[in-house]
Amino acid sequence: MGFYRVFLALCLSAVSLLSVAQPVSQADDYSAEAERASALLGKAVTAYQAEGDKALAKFSRQGDYIDGQLYIYVVDTSGVMLASGGPSATLIGKQVTNVLDEDLKAAFEAALKAPEDGTVRSADYRWWNWQHGKVERKQVFYQRVGDRIISVGYYMPRSSSEAAEKLLEKVASEVKADPKTTFDRINRHDKALSQDDLYAFVVDLNTQKFIAHGFIRRLVGTDFQALRSADGQPIGKQMLRAMAQGDTGEVSYIWRNPVTGQTEFKKTLLRKVDGYAVAVGSYEKSMKLD
Repeated sequence: MGFYRVFLALCLSAVSLLSVAQPVSQADDYSAEAERASALLGKAVTAYQAEGDKALAKFSRQGDYIDGQLYIYVVDTSGVMLASGGPSATLIGKQVTNVLDEDLKAAFEAALKAPEDGTVRSADYRWWNWQHGKVERKQVFYQRVGDRIISVGYYMPRSSSEAAEKLLEKVASEVKADPKTTFDRINRHDKALSQDDLYAFVVDLNTQKFIAHGFIRRLVGTDFQALRSADGQPIGKQMLRAMAQGDTGEVSYIWRNPVTGQTEFKKTLLRKVDGYAVAVGSYEKSMKLD
C-alpha cells in the first residue's frame, strides 16, 4: 500500500469523513480510548484557539499532546500537513494532494471543504499500525478551527461481539442460499465475509471436518474433533457438542488474534445451517494473555 494512499486514510478515508457532520460515535469496547481521544482533541483545540499557529510546534513534540499511542495531527484545508506527534511527522510541510491519484485527490479536496461550525466529527477507517506492522481499523475525532483541521485517533484491532453476530447472520444466510460458492469465498478470504479479526469457519456436521476457514486455510479438510485451543482445550469437541444440543451455540476459549498477533480470549458463536456448523467469533479486548 502506497504511503500517501495510506496517509489519506489516516486523515480522511472518504469524503464523508469531514464533509458530513455527525455525532461522535464509539464502540463500547473502546469507550476509554474514545474518552482519552476526545479529551486530547479538546485540549488541542483549546490551545490552538488561544495560541494560533504557535501551538503547532507543541503538537509535534513529545509532551503534553501525546497520550500513550494517541497524538495530535493537523492539516490545513489546502491539504498540507502542519503538525504531527506521530509517524506522520515526516509529512510536515508537504502538499498531500500533489501525490494522490485523481480519485483520491477529488475525495480529499471535497472533504477539506467542511464548514467551521464547532462540530467534533468522527469516522472509522483503516490505517497502518506502526506498532503491529499491519493495517487496522482506526477511529478518528477531528474538528475544524479556521483553515486548520485538528485530529486524533486510536486503533480498534478487535471487533465487537455485535459485529460478530452480524457477520454470522450474513454468512449463515449465504450458506443457506449457495453453500458451495460461499465456502469458496470464505477460503479465498473474500473481504465481504471477513475483515480484520472477524472471519467465518464452517464445519460439515456429517464428516465432522472443516469445509471452510477464513483465517487458516490449511485447516480445511482436517478433523474438527481434533481442534484444540491455544491452551490445549478440546474446543472442536465442545463446539460439536453444542451443535448436537441445538441450532445455536457459544464457546469461549483461547486463540490467536490474526490482527494483534497475540493470544487472547475468544467467544465464538455457532449456528446450524442444513448440516453445517457456521461460526464467527470475537476477541476480548480486556483479556490479552501475552
